[in-house]
Amino acid sequence: MSEWKFQRDAIQAFRFVRCGFDAQTGVAQLVYAFDDGPELVETVTVPGAPFALDAQRAEAVERALRLLHLITGVSYYKSAVPREIRIDSYTIDADTAALLQTVYENGLGEFAYRNGLNLRGRIAFPHDDAPSAQAPAVGLREHALVAIGGGKDSLVSIEALRGAGVEQTVTWIGGSQLIRACAERTGLPTLNVGRALAPQLFDYNRDGAWNGHIPVTAVNSAILVLAALLHGIDQVVFSNERSASYGSLIEGAGEVNHQWSKGWAFEAAFGDHVHRHVAADLHYYSLLRPLSELAVARQFARIDRYDAHFSSCNRNFHILGERPVNRWCGVCPKCHFVFLALAPFMPKPRLVGIFGRNLLDDAAQTAGFDALLEYQDHKPFECVGEGRESRAAMAALAARPEWREDALVERFAREIRPQLDEADLRIEPLLVVDDEHRVPPALWDRLRAHFAA
Repeated sequence: MSEWKFQRDAIQAFRFVRCGFDAQTGVAQLVYAFDDGPELVETVTVPGAPFALDAQRAEAVERALRLLHLITGVSYYKSAVPREIRIDSYTIDADTAALLQTVYENGLGEFAYRNGLNLRGRIAFPHDDAPSAQAPAVGLREHALVAIGGGKDSLVSIEALRGAGVEQTVTWIGGSQLIRACAERTGLPTLNVGRALAPQLFDYNRDGAWNGHIPVTAVNSAILVLAALLHGIDQVVFSNERSASYGSLIEGAGEVNHQWSKGWAFEAAFGDHVHRHVAADLHYYSLLRPLSELAVARQFARIDRYDAHFSSCNRNFHILGERPVNRWCGVCPKCHFVFLALAPFMPKPRLVGIFGRNLLDDAAQTAGFDALLEYQDHKPFECVGEGRESRAAMAALAARPEWREDALVERFAREIRPQLDEADLRIEPLLVVDDEHRVPPALWDRLRAHFAA
């Protein structure tokens, strides 16, 4: 074992070795390996231990644990993408295998594109042919475990649920001080789940492993399903809007969606699987699925308590240690898009105050905003809205005296707008609330008017 060395192209199989959960400590162990190599042990720690679980809920926790083991394996599988996948200590049914194939193929879409790989038809999970039974209800209480990422979207969900009188716990994974500060600002109960990757993964990366983007939201969703069952909670709530379902259109490659696991296809497949195979009374949904990014921005603009606390800038989440002094780098696609999306709905001095500068009056940012507009470039590989949303927002600003003389707005009006169909630049159709979602009907009846207003 000590002589084994990671050699990407020589690896034959990826193994799901075993998984286990200790109710006394709240620690889940997820164990993987390549061929006969060393065990790769990831841990997930859910606060609140010891957990007292009756037999029925303990069985649901075991089902959720295995689903987490299988989905989280994507972080390791991608290192070598071998053709053989083995599950050593339990079996899965055909439904679970089909879900996993969908998650791995689509969730690794950007990874495959950037690395010049074709994963279609390569990923096959072994399964037995026995029919799967419907999971029972396990007596969960009405409460929402709400994922928070520190940005505007989850805060819109939190405030909407608060207004609807839904009890909630604000939840995040990992050690981000920025997210913690945002979560504490809500004044609600919090739950910070720990996740520690197997340390060998970083060694493998240095030794030539394939590397790149994974479906992080799929992993986080599986973690929160486990946490919800341990705490006896019946709702896992994310804040992914309908715009997340649309990827970047790449010439010669088709659509590649950076945020596939934030999209409707994943939500529908995963949520249905949890309901049928994990616990019948556990509801997984995105509260903002019926809204576009612009509609979410309009909702957020009505709330000012988080102006000094939120950040959607991904560069902040690559920084280890203390919370960064500047919450917005001002040059990444997320900064560009959030600034542009909020601008039609927020007074200019307030928005410039949040970011510390006016990004739309900086000619050096031209290429970044062109990508958002899908003008001479494709949509960035980031969690940003559709090109039509960016174009509609820019057109709205071009009609506002306080914005229209800013460098990039003026350029849009002069150079880009004449090439576009004016009918496609109206912002109002993009604010319409959609009907495609998994929000529980009784809750949606209370929230629909709130989001439509």
